[in-house]
Amino acid sequence: MAERSNMGEDPTSSRRMRMNPAPNSTVTELLTKYDDYQLFQLTKFYRDRLQQAIEEGVDGVSSLLTNEWIFSRQEHRKITELMEKGNRMDSSKLLLSLVMEKGSQARRVMWESLEKMRHGLPKLDKILKETQERGPDPSVYINVNREASELPSHLEGVQQKHTETLRLQTETLRVNTILIKQKVKIFQLIDRYAELTIISNVRDRTLVEHELLARGRDHEEWRKKHLRRELEKIRTDQLFWSSFSQRKSESGNSAAVSGVPGIGKTTMVQKMVYDWATGKIFPHFQFVFSFKFRDLNNFNSRINLRNLILDQYPYFGNVLGEVWKNPEGLLFIFDGLDEFKDRIDFADNRRNTEPQFMCTDPECWCEVSDIVYSLIQHKLLPGCSVLVTSRPTALHLLEKAEISVWAEILGFVGDERKEYFNKFFEDQAVAAAVFKHVEENEILYTMCYNPSYCWILGLALGPFTQRDRKQQQVPKTITQLYSYYIYNILKNHGREIESPRDVFLKLGEMAFTGVSEKKIVFRNGDLIKYNLQPSLFLSGFLMELLEKDDSVQSVVYTFPHLTIQEFVAALAQFLTPGPKDIQKLLSEAYSEKDGRFEIFLRFVAGLSSPQSARPLEEFLSPFLHQTTCRVIDWVKEKVEGQIGNTATEIGKRNPLNTFHYLFESQNKALAQATVGSVETLAFSGLRLTPIDCAVLSHVLGLCDTIKHLDLYECYIQCEGLQRLEYVLYKCQKLRLTENNLGDSGVKLLSAALRNPGCKIQELDLWDTKLTDSCAEDLASVFNRSLTDLNLGYNKLGDSGVKRLSVALRGSDCKMQKLHLWDNRLTDSCAEDLASALSTNQSLTDLDLGFNSFSDQSVPALRRLILTCRTLNLIKLRGNQFSRNGENQLESLQGYRPGLSVEM
Repeated sequence: MAERSNMGEDPTSSRRMRMNPAPNSTVTELLTKYDDYQLFQLTKFYRDRLQQAIEEGVDGVSSLLTNEWIFSRQEHRKITELMEKGNRMDSSKLLLSLVMEKGSQARRVMWESLEKMRHGLPKLDKILKETQERGPDPSVYINVNREASELPSHLEGVQQKHTETLRLQTETLRVNTILIKQKVKIFQLIDRYAELTIISNVRDRTLVEHELLARGRDHEEWRKKHLRRELEKIRTDQLFWSSFSQRKSESGNSAAVSGVPGIGKTTMVQKMVYDWATGKIFPHFQFVFSFKFRDLNNFNSRINLRNLILDQYPYFGNVLGEVWKNPEGLLFIFDGLDEFKDRIDFADNRRNTEPQFMCTDPECWCEVSDIVYSLIQHKLLPGCSVLVTSRPTALHLLEKAEISVWAEILGFVGDERKEYFNKFFEDQAVAAAVFKHVEENEILYTMCYNPSYCWILGLALGPFTQRDRKQQQVPKTITQLYSYYIYNILKNHGREIESPRDVFLKLGEMAFTGVSEKKIVFRNGDLIKYNLQPSLFLSGFLMELLEKDDSVQSVVYTFPHLTIQEFVAALAQFLTPGPKDIQKLLSEAYSEKDGRFEIFLRFVAGLSSPQSARPLEEFLSPFLHQTTCRVIDWVKEKVEGQIGNTATEIGKRNPLNTFHYLFESQNKALAQATVGSVETLAFSGLRLTPIDCAVLSHVLGLCDTIKHLDLYECYIQCEGLQRLEYVLYKCQKLRLTENNLGDSGVKLLSAALRNPGCKIQELDLWDTKLTDSCAEDLASVFNRSLTDLNLGYNKLGDSGVKRLSVALRGSDCKMQKLHLWDNRLTDSCAEDLASALSTNQSLTDLDLGFNSFSDQSVPALRRLILTCRTLNLIKLRGNQFSRNGENQLESLQGYRPGLSVEM
């Protein structure tokens, strides 16, 4: 109520300039109907969502508030500084805090400003549309996040017993291990739980398909972009906040959380129950009752809600009648609607008219489905809250239900993946090794949005990172990793069918057709065509999605990730009985220029490797030797045909793809036969990922004749250079121009240059984001094979060049050409260069153009030119010399035949 007493005045009101309302704006008109207290409630109601909604436009909102004299220039600067540092969330949080502190006038101006900004901010536009629909009634804007009503003293004992029971039931997590003798390990939930990203609406199936098609960093950027612009994140403790409600209900709230298989729905429910039992969330709920639909399937006869609860929580005894008296304090959770054996049709009007389907009393005997239906629809214990989780395939059942909040688990975004692996492994060194392996592989990194795939990769990779394992056993390729993934499924579910080889062959044929036709969604007709029956075994490879467009129940199937479909399609090629022209099939796939078969072909090449095939052959019988030999012959033909064809982008991409085939095959003899005598490799302008660099490193390691490697503008960062570090020394000419290597990258590079067998003579590091911090590393290699070094357009500065000057004095320095164009050099380093080069016996070309030398450095530069006897060319154009200074330097050209001074 203190807020009300401050509504009358605003210290900024006397100097505030009136904003012009946006034309035809119903929100601006609506604001005139709010009194100050209603506006306070409105802002408080939407505060958390507004914080997300304005993140992308926080500087614009702040500017409008500053122009209206709500914010001072200093406050505006604090907000924009946070935004410029990338802390948009903190920036929008600060803006809203300031507005709330400044009182009613500030809030009114903020809402008027938001109206002006709405069209560029989809989340904000959604909120403003809701305010228009809800109107100014203050009763609407009261959050469900309220304090609990007082619990009667005679229920305190049972509540204490209940919370303790739920805590004990949920505090540990059972994790299957598969690869070790101990089948199940038990962990503390809080030690293993990794936060998931949940969004406050359910996406259309087409968006899920987009995720399956996207890979690596593109996938991650797409998810982050949609999160920032359109998808509202919601915490689990906000699931019953009325600001997220899509329909107003006087009799209680129901929430539905959707998620694809393995995304973490059940674990999320366990964490919610644990957090309630330990007093962290939902203080307004006095009792939480959690059920799994798979357990409810065990009830084959009619039952009432009382006995349903007592079956699981018998200590409630005779006090349930008292519990029913405050339904607003009750939360019912039903996990896994898709696993329920009975169909609950919320569109069936008989449930509202025929007594046998109606359940309005907790003591009423009826089917379990009737109890669930009546709770969700608020016909039973009106006022209670209900949470239902489901795979997308069963969501259509809830379309007519009284669902207030719809949400979807998006999975892991960004660093949430790393958090999972850190918690998965007790040994953090193992966690770091596994995550590094995953992060370097774009396909695996993409898949790890889903916790179940993180689990699979943890099981597959974990044992290979243990110190007592031999290093050569660690899966090195994408194919080997996927082989272990399939192996794990076969090991656990292979006994459920008589012939897994036959099932894989049929599934692979369907998968290949899908890859050919760019088809990732399959229907029942497709399964029938390939003689496949839905089964527990098949569900390890296919997940179900609901066809949202159809009014009737229609389930479609998709592989959990496009790459799994591509792997299964490749695997089928080795399982096909009888002779088959595999080379023709591969050549036709290779000829498709849209990239649809790119990963498929890598998998085929990879499955020709015994290390990839061996785990699968344990369950699928030996692969056809004839097929393996033909695949190897085809790879050899393709690699030899692409070497040297790098004039166009396609010409650069094709050899890189064939190098991926070599890498996946891990066939040393094949690689040496195809690339062993290559002299030049050029990929300029082609974006190389870290895995591309790993592949290139593998090829260079088997190539003894490489002379020139051109990686100009390949977007290689330190991470990519790390993959190439151990083979670069083999080149004579190395071009790394316009790559964001940074000082840490040069540290790696200098290690390669110090290799006793280093052959690098020409090194181009133009515009690679270097500073004076790397000068020591560069100086350490001046006495090696290096004769031509281009450091142009970096930021070495005077201090960096002073360090290099020491190396130039060395008697064993072989440097002939040194380019320091535009390196922020000033007169301070001229003396150091002159002194160093007075004894240098090798330098012929020195480029000091476009720095900040002035007439003050002319004497030192004259001495440099006169004393360095080998110098033939010095470039000084673009500096700050006067005409007189230029004349003094140019006049030296006649001093020695062949000497050129460019001004």
